[in-house]
Amino acid sequence: MDSKKWVPVMVAVMVMVMAYEFRGSNGFTMCNMKEEGLTACYPSVRTTNPVNPTSDCCNSVQTADLVCLCSYKNSIQLPLLGINPLLAVTLPYRCNLRIPVGWNGC
Repeated sequence: MDSKKWVPVMVAVMVMVMAYEFRGSNGFTMCNMKEEGLTACYPSVRTTNPVNPTSDCCNSVQTADLVCLCSYKNSIQLPLLGINPLLAVTLPYRCNLRIPVGWNGC
């Protein structure tokens, strides 16, 4: 594979690792989910042995930007981090959250 194709993947992984390692008082957010919520949801979206989302995870998903969350549906970066993107974008449904009017899903 052409090494140029790996550059975006490596940049994304490095940014996420740096955000985790050098998190400041503001913490890391993604799709309007704070670091604590992302951490709470990880067991529910991991590629091996996912579990049902916890109440902490679902509370975080409730404030998530669903359009942003869906933008990761076809992500090649998330699987590198052990995350199943399809499980991630189904979290609102798995948490039995009220889906906003006009939302057609991903």
